[in-house]
Amino acid sequence: MFKNRVFPIIIGFVLVLISCGSKSKDDSAKNNEILKQVQDDSISQFNDKIIVGAHQIDNYLPLLKGKRVGIVANQTSVIFNKITPSQKTTRKDSYTHLVDSLLQRNVNIKKVFAPEHGFRGEADAGELVKDGIDTKTNLPIISLYGKNKKPSPEQLADLDVVIFDIQDVGARFYTYISSLHYVMEACAEANIPVMILDRPNPNGNYIDGPILEPKHKSFVGMHPIPVVHGMTIGEYAKMINGQGWLDNQITCDLTVIEMQNYKHDNTYNLPIKPSPNLPNAKSINLYPSLCFFEGTNVNAGRGTSKQFQIYGSPYLDKTVYNFKYIPMPNDGSKYPKHDGVLCYGEDLSTRKDLNQLDLSYLIKAYQNSIDKKVFFNTFFTNLAGTKALQIQIESGVSEQEIRETWADGLNTFKKVRGMYLIYE
Repeated sequence: MFKNRVFPIIIGFVLVLISCGSKSKDDSAKNNEILKQVQDDSISQFNDKIIVGAHQIDNYLPLLKGKRVGIVANQTSVIFNKITPSQKTTRKDSYTHLVDSLLQRNVNIKKVFAPEHGFRGEADAGELVKDGIDTKTNLPIISLYGKNKKPSPEQLADLDVVIFDIQDVGARFYTYISSLHYVMEACAEANIPVMILDRPNPNGNYIDGPILEPKHKSFVGMHPIPVVHGMTIGEYAKMINGQGWLDNQITCDLTVIEMQNYKHDNTYNLPIKPSPNLPNAKSINLYPSLCFFEGTNVNAGRGTSKQFQIYGSPYLDKTVYNFKYIPMPNDGSKYPKHDGVLCYGEDLSTRKDLNQLDLSYLIKAYQNSIDKKVFFNTFFTNLAGTKALQIQIESGVSEQEIRETWADGLNTFKKVRGMYLIYE
């Protein structure tokens, strides 16, 4: 039906990008709140003309006519009303969820599939997301996290097409691209086409990190790509197809509804936080580098209001680190690492934005750990995609020398990536 087509772009709704750099006044606010908009004199530093795939309604609505539709969505799957820079306050009525918008247009939506963090984006990382009913629409919600990562034939039996509209952040271990893989695979096996409504990659301006080794494949890393891949969801879906990564190298019938005015080197600040522990642009920028701490005994800011902007541990040398904090349960983390315990570390929230992976924080923390034997845990290898990185850090290899070992793999990946790019 839609076989591997990338649709041309047409005039649609204009999305004025707003900053999520300012912290919400209420830390417990729902995750689908639009965070505070930037001031007029700051608007120029962001893209204010990017039109995301979901906004190309005239493009994809005809393809849904008479179809039974399933949607993979979360709190980021929205269509914005036109906003002017003078509107500085948070307004719930400035957007409509994709599901609500399509229902208003008489699209026959049968069910919603929810990835990690759930349909409304309120679940902790790794928390079980249960099936249920959306109270607003009465649509069944099917979790794609936990044991049911891949839609079953029974769950797809009453569908003619599946829409995938999720905001990604461009890191291999951010699990939405793993959900994408399983959705494409299940739909390919059931001969159901998949439509991707493309969105920008806020870390799309660089490519970096070790290439995942197949023997270390997991839900936080399924494909032989670097930690930061520099692709949008639509481009990545094309790569999954083209590289034969689906089971038995089957191919998904894929349509990408592409964006207008997007380039990979654009600065893009997400208007809605993509998950509970990525509250703003700084956390998203630091996430690829600080997520490695998830595989250590160091807290990466979970249980604070500066998730993935600070790090610390009671096992770091307090004579080296003068910043300290105490993780406490909050909406993003019910059971944070070192809950209620004083941690020593660094606050990176005011540092200059990164344009490459920064291993210096990880290396410094290891070198100043009180007990190096318990610094790493087994999850670290899953995140790194290779055992080599842990061995290199334990052996005292410098960051520059580590980076040099990635060079050949990154050069090969960049050539493959170029085959699937939609945007410059």
